[in-house]
Amino acid sequence: MLTFIGLGLYDERSITVEGRDALQAADRVYAEFYTSQLIGTTIDDLESYHDLEIEVRDRAGVEQDPGDMLAAAESEDVAFLTAGDTMISTTHVDLRLRAHDRGIETRVIHGVTAQTATSALTGLQNYRFGKATTLPFPYAHGADGLPASVTETIDDNRADGLHTVVYLDIKAERGEYMTADVGADLLAEEYPDLVGVVVARAGSPVPLVAAGTMAELADREFGEPLHLLVIPGECHLLEADALVELAGADRDTLDIA
Repeated sequence: MLTFIGLGLYDERSITVEGRDALQAADRVYAEFYTSQLIGTTIDDLESYHDLEIEVRDRAGVEQDPGDMLAAAESEDVAFLTAGDTMISTTHVDLRLRAHDRGIETRVIHGVTAQTATSALTGLQNYRFGKATTLPFPYAHGADGLPASVTETIDDNRADGLHTVVYLDIKAERGEYMTADVGADLLAEEYPDLVGVVVARAGSPVPLVAAGTMAELADREFGEPLHLLVIPGECHLLEADALVELAGADRDTLDIA
């Protein structure tokens, strides 16, 4: 059995009760933290809190060479941990399909995701979000300006009146986490007057939500990571009320239906 368990958003306590129980029942526990991190904890704290040993795999150990994990899952109960919801990354869908190819039973235990937390914290309705995009560090994509994948997603969603989640690049192996002011500064090159909403430390005891134009957000600081940006589309009246009250948005800058 291979059980995929989402750890939630912040620390060792963010896991669901169902996930905790499955973790305690596992014979072996693996994890990856290259797609996202639990900023409020460490591997040592996770192991101590749950009283178990965790083998952390890098990208190659999950995507290219998961053979030992799959071999273990053929005869033992193996847990595979990630931050957030474990199946959001297609990497893990691939791992699940590999397990099925070997006749291994799989199970998914979900965790809270940044997407759903963002909707809850901003007051923007979840069903009115369009396609999400990821804003990479400039050195990571090697081209001048914003990648087309970012601008096309933002422009297409705006044309349809939909909100856009802009995930900010993480290079966990280098200890680099793009902050919202850096992301806003990059987006301001193309969209200086576009309204954005910063969501910082979702799932923590002290999340932050702040709205402004990209040019304004680029000149502010938002504290410790993880951060992301939301670009509101056409807002219902209640959504606009929420952005004003919860994020300090200027109502006159919002596109209200």
